[in-house]
Amino acid sequence: MRKFARRAWRALVVLLAMFFVYGGYVFLTLPDVRQLHTTNPMTTAFMELRARDARQRGVQPRRVHQWVSYSRLSPNLVRAVLLTEDAKFWEHDGLDYEQIKESVEVNLERGEFARGASTITQQLAKNLYLSPSKNPVRKLRELLIARRLEAELSKQRILELYLNVIEWGDGIYGAEAAARTYFGKSAAAVSPSEAALLAASIANPRVMNPAHVTARLRRRQSMVLRRMGAIEPPPVIAATPAEPTPPAQPIEPVPSLPPVEGLPTTLPGQSVPPPKKPGGGGQGS
Repeated sequence: MRKFARRAWRALVVLLAMFFVYGGYVFLTLPDVRQLHTTNPMTTAFMELRARDARQRGVQPRRVHQWVSYSRLSPNLVRAVLLTEDAKFWEHDGLDYEQIKESVEVNLERGEFARGASTITQQLAKNLYLSPSKNPVRKLRELLIARRLEAELSKQRILELYLNVIEWGDGIYGAEAAARTYFGKSAAAVSPSEAALLAASIANPRVMNPAHVTARLRRRQSMVLRRMGAIEPPPVIAATPAEPTPPAQPIEPVPSLPPVEGLPTTLPGQSVPPPKKPGGGGQGS
């Protein structure tokens, strides 16, 4: 009995040591997100994955992508996306613990991965740096990167990055490319109905998008439109002197675009001051 106990104890110590060593490795190999303060990624891990998949199928990769600053994003689109993807975005620290708890309960009850709980910040982390895999190691990296993003960037910057890199159709990335492709207008001019349609398609944009409007997409659009007033507008940005941002610097693993344009003090329809950000730092399945 004592021999068995000693062996069990040794095995536990070895497992714990392996866990801490691997955890340290994961932490030390996380990407440096600080450069995202002034650098707009021209490509992402997700875009590169799509390009590789296309080449493997013998198809020329398609990429329609045009960066715009937060000031040139329609408040209708911002509100619709928050309502659809992350209603507590302005409040959480990168993770929505209540949603995580509910998702775990649902998945355990069904015995399968039936529901996610990713915030916009988590979605951004995965989009920029990771694969779509659902394995626990990838998920751990996603959580850690999301916390780093929240610690280093403002909420507005996180949302700007997210709306500029997410997929909105086959080879269509970002709000500006989506608005011009589907509606023939800039992202700043998107109407509530168009914003709801774009937000409703985020869940599966290669199957559901404004070029391929399914019955399910119409139902989701109607749901978003009915609830468009459920979220407060994005907070007012404190007035600061407009200064040109430094030249774009390369980040790993993605290159850069020109620096972000200066942000205005307010956007149309905005009147709510920004909530205090939990956990510091001073912005996403």
